[in-house]
Amino acid sequence: MRTTADLRKKNSFKRHWQKHVMMLPCLGLLLLFQYVPMVGLVMAFQNYVPSNGYFGSEWVGLYWFKYMFNMGNFGSVVWNTLFISILKITTALFSSVVLALMLNEMASKRLKTLIQSAILFTYFISWIVLSDIVKDIVAQDGAVNQIIRSLGGEGISFLTDDKWFIVLLIVTNIWKEIGYNAVIISAALSAIDPALYEAADLDGANRFQKIRFITVPAIGTTVAMLLILALGGVLSGGFDQIHNLYNSTVLSSSDIIDTYVFRMGINRGMYSLGTAVGFFKSVVGAVLLVSSHKAAEKYAGYRVF
Repeated sequence: MRTTADLRKKNSFKRHWQKHVMMLPCLGLLLLFQYVPMVGLVMAFQNYVPSNGYFGSEWVGLYWFKYMFNMGNFGSVVWNTLFISILKITTALFSSVVLALMLNEMASKRLKTLIQSAILFTYFISWIVLSDIVKDIVAQDGAVNQIIRSLGGEGISFLTDDKWFIVLLIVTNIWKEIGYNAVIISAALSAIDPALYEAADLDGANRFQKIRFITVPAIGTTVAMLLILALGGVLSGGFDQIHNLYNSTVLSSSDIIDTYVFRMGINRGMYSLGTAVGFFKSVVGAVLLVSSHKAAEKYAGYRVF
């Protein structure tokens, strides 16, 4: 016997069948490009030889995972990934919140829209293009070093000095990502009930008090969502950015898991080792994503999804 819930689901499907049909191409692309390639994870447990294929290569079990953890430089690669990722996540998110709050306080809507469009523009430009721009700006004879020299300082080797290269990664990441997160946070700000600000005015609250007690708590869920989504990719580190900017002189401080996988798996032909490292990264990322969601729900009361 069908329950009331079953009948509701059936009736809902009948009413919205067009939407379900429209989802089919998206589901097809998702399966084709996200799930079908997961068959290749079997390489992590094989001594993979391209000519033998997935099912003809020798099965070696956990050999490549043991090999990975016994490598002398793997620990430094993981540390670099975590260090760079955490710096990127915290600085980019904090900068986005500050920028969104500043834009929210602007009286001119036209100027606000213009600024949002300008800062969002870099988000849609690939790192292949941006990396060339950045290299020209921070080169020894670039604009940044010319300004430093004009102020009496010495030129800085941003692309060859380990410490300055990390600073360059953080600053350029903020430059590229700040607009996207700021727009999302601005959308959350626009949903705040104006009556709350009117009540605060009646109570004699100043602008900073309204930001502290109304604006900031109202965007807490959105910030938590952005943080949770970012933590899921904490072991990614930003391959596109680093691969297009780094070089052998800063390899010790900027070599992350993704660039390591690229060198081992593609450049050196160690496909099984590259797959094992990538598989390890995906598992840890999934655990961090679920854990951060549970922590946000338990300690902050934010249930994002």
